[in-house]
Amino acid sequence: MITLYTTERAYSYGVLRSTNASKVKVVLEEKGLDYSIVNLPPGDLWKKPPDMLRKHPLGKVPYLDDGDYTIYDSTVINEYLNEAYPDPGLMPTVPVLRAQVRMLENFADEAILTGYLPLIWLPWWTSEEKRDRKSMAHGRDELRSKVLPYIEDVLKATHDQTDGEAYLCGDFSLADPPYMAMAMVFAVDGFDLSEFPRVHAYLERLRARPSYRAISPATPLPD
Repeated sequence: MITLYTTERAYSYGVLRSTNASKVKVVLEEKGLDYSIVNLPPGDLWKKPPDMLRKHPLGKVPYLDDGDYTIYDSTVINEYLNEAYPDPGLMPTVPVLRAQVRMLENFADEAILTGYLPLIWLPWWTSEEKRDRKSMAHGRDELRSKVLPYIEDVLKATHDQTDGEAYLCGDFSLADPPYMAMAMVFAVDGFDLSEFPRVHAYLERLRARPSYRAISPATPLPD
């Protein structure tokens, strides 16, 4: 049995989840793998207790136990899952397309999940009266000016090549799970995507996949 370690917490308006662990949940669901969740207290991300550091030397989530092996870092975990459990495959076979998947996944990690999205997401983990609304507004502005135009262009190019609706690299791949985590945050935040119709439609397609239920704010714990 695979065990995924993450942090999730229920609020009156939904469940707040680790964006990086959500990437891994999506892949576990897409591959139909049996797994269990160990839900660590969110405070462990700051306290970094010894048990956590033995699993992940940086004291972060997610990390994953698969038999005798512990694997950390969401990108490494997802590539491991795709290689260890190859059906269905979530990487193209053509080298340049594999590179494109990795580039788009890296862009999401650096510009979105560890870049501007936390400016919106982290305040949601505090009480409403303590939320840093200036930070949240700044995060939205940065996403609109520096991130979403690029994704809009990527989707336009993909659609022009495939003559229809598609994911970032055509078929659903490892490029898409981090954007699924962004879709989760935007669902809580009510993020306005009216300037980015292709991104809006793409995130709706992601939310329509069965795997999204595992990370949806509307799905109650302990799911």
